[in-house]
Amino acid sequence: QVQLVESGGGLVQAGGSLRLSCTASGRTISLYSMGWFRQAPGKEREFVASINWSGGSTRYSDFVKGRFTISRDNAKNTVYLQMNSLKPEDTAVYYCASDQVSVVHRVPSNWGQGTQVTVSS
Repeated sequence: QVQLVESGGGLVQAGGSLRLSCTASGRTISLYSMGWFRQAPGKEREFVASINWSGGSTRYSDFVKGRFTISRDNAKNTVYLQMNSLKPEDTAVYYCASDQVSVVHRVPSNWGQGTQVTVSS
């Protein structure tokens, strides 16, 4: 079983940047599909970004494309989400997820506890 721990959330002004990290333990994630999701108050959890096992393929939701970048360091068992040009509507709890097959085409099998990102206007 993979345990995922997110870090790097916080409070930032609109236009600012944050980098989220997701570190895995219990098993190497080098062959796992990894992704980030978010959930704002009163809303459904939504997909943000994903990256395949090698880092050679990434996918983004339309509302973060061009502003967020997902990357991974398999040697450190860690996935990152660089968030630039943040907007108040990016405020949410951000969750890291992993799956041996895909975090996009099915519900991921592993989830972190989440990290709060708050963007002030």
